[in-house]
Amino acid sequence: MNALYALVAVVVLFAVAFVAGPSLHSVFAVAVPYAAMATFLVGVAYRVAFKWGKAPVPFAIGTSCGQQKSLPWIKQAAIENPSTTSGVVARMALEVLTFRSLFRNTKMSVKGAGQVTYDGEWLLWAGAIAFHYSFLVIVLRHMRFFTEPVFPVATLLEKIDGFFEVGVPTVYASGVILVCAVGFLLARRLMSPQLRYISLAADYFPLFLLIGIGLSGILMRHFMKTDVIGIKELAVGLVTFKPVVPRDIAPIFYGHLFLVSVLLAYFPFSKLTHMAGVFMSPARNLRCNSREVRHINPWNRPVKVHTYEEYEDEFRDKMKAVDLPVDKDE
Repeated sequence: MNALYALVAVVVLFAVAFVAGPSLHSVFAVAVPYAAMATFLVGVAYRVAFKWGKAPVPFAIGTSCGQQKSLPWIKQAAIENPSTTSGVVARMALEVLTFRSLFRNTKMSVKGAGQVTYDGEWLLWAGAIAFHYSFLVIVLRHMRFFTEPVFPVATLLEKIDGFFEVGVPTVYASGVILVCAVGFLLARRLMSPQLRYISLAADYFPLFLLIGIGLSGILMRHFMKTDVIGIKELAVGLVTFKPVVPRDIAPIFYGHLFLVSVLLAYFPFSKLTHMAGVFMSPARNLRCNSREVRHINPWNRPVKVHTYEEYEDEFRDKMKAVDLPVDKDE
């Protein structure tokens, strides 16, 4: 039911913008994107800078994936447990660019006569890599709508993305990969009883939203044609804060744009902010040098302690009576 609720929500959102009349096109083409972008920027900045950024992290959190720097004759895992800034940068780069921790993730299963086994989740890693990189290519490729002249990187990616030259207009590999990768992540969540049990509507909603964005983009490019020149005029107007809404843009574009706007506005309040949160993770952005440097919590309040000497002075007679050893005989 949670998946159904999320699916219905995405369909309704798309339908609202798709069936909107010309009188509302300026709302979905100008007001909604501006509001969504403002929500995205303010929401991410607040969550990262004010919530995560203010969380006290006085200690270096060493990971258990490798040997920390210790004695000279013990080999250190310089990337897993870095003691230098360059090692931290290398670990963070591998995490961001290759999802290294996800690649080493394992799942437990029971086979045969109650035998517990642990297998790698390489399919999950492959699906995540395919989704994130295809989404990145699509975002960069869409930069051609917002710049004049066209951004060189967008032109290069467009040529690489359409390398196979299948169909007219050319089918971009990134769009197909995006829909397939998100579809796999959705199917995995639906087919696994364990994942389905812990999944809420909020877990399904971004998946259906991304599938809706991908499918509407493919439909708009290959089946339900629209005025590309008008879309570029609108995009350039939005960036320069001089929006103009052309008349000949097909309704499917407004549905596609509305889903993108919903994704932007929903981003700061969802689990999708892990994109920014990875840089705030103390298990990734701190040097693991607790054996070299003593980390003292600067937020500790002064606490009156009861030392052993004071304890012994208080209970020395009782300790002697039961033959407990004492440091002082007097």
